[in-house]
Amino acid sequence: MASLWIALALVPVFLSILWTLSSTSTSALTRSFQLRNKRICLLIAHPDDEAMFFAPTLLALTKPELGNHVKILCLSSGDADGLGHVREDELRKSAIRLGLGEETDVFVVDDPRFPDSMTATWSAKDVCSALASAFAPELAQSLSPSLAGAASRRKSCQNDGDEPTIDVLLTFDQHGISNHPNHRSLYHGAVTFLRELTNGKSDYSCPVTLYTLTTTNIVRKYAGVLDAPFTILWSVSNIIEDSISGKTPPPKGGIANRLLFVSTFDEWMKAQMAMIKGHQSQMVWFRWGWITIGRYMVVNDLKREII
Repeated sequence: MASLWIALALVPVFLSILWTLSSTSTSALTRSFQLRNKRICLLIAHPDDEAMFFAPTLLALTKPELGNHVKILCLSSGDADGLGHVREDELRKSAIRLGLGEETDVFVVDDPRFPDSMTATWSAKDVCSALASAFAPELAQSLSPSLAGAASRRKSCQNDGDEPTIDVLLTFDQHGISNHPNHRSLYHGAVTFLRELTNGKSDYSCPVTLYTLTTTNIVRKYAGVLDAPFTILWSVSNIIEDSISGKTPPPKGGIANRLLFVSTFDEWMKAQMAMIKGHQSQMVWFRWGWITIGRYMVVNDLKREII
């Protein structure tokens, strides 16, 4: 019995050491591949996606010394329960807690084409049009004049010229982490957007880099920080494999093929507060479990998509 109590008492010590080693190792591993001085958009489907899935990424990329400008584009107000207006405000509060500079860096699309629904798959073309409307006005004009008109009114989101006003786009992968159809739709829409940017332009390198958040199995999904060492080893092995196989082009212009973020304990607490204080309307019982043991609250690994 005494040995059991000793073992239990050592668990917090073990976790603390593991957490510190994981976050320190990740910082050293990724320092030379960090995104710097980039215009970055996080594309999400619902208010709270930014905190429940992308908190480590936002907390890392919004550090002032990196010089990035991070925006969030959310394609629904999360109005499935009639709380859309509340959730929009919650998203902006959460975004500030996660490091965004201004609430005006958060854009929420309120459009019937993007219903908050577990059964609705959004059109890739519509998602592409929304991205173009926000960040590529010339492309929006060619896709839909009506969308381009809406885009021209979002002066805080774009500038003149036919080049996109973002350098990096972040979103879910094709599995959507939770297999949510709205999440999966963002991946297909983002891929369509990048393809449209280069459509009909031979020898034209796409000016926007797309990274997608890797979906894991259910065991890793709820392993919290315990998943960090596995993710680090998995990421390193993939980098080596990509280099040997030549399937993935080498990094160019400081753009890495993979991004890995493991939050420190303090950063994890900021992510917790982003949910608890920011998204108060969403803190039902099962989300307490998610923010406590969910690995996406502390570990994010993203892959550069080759379009």
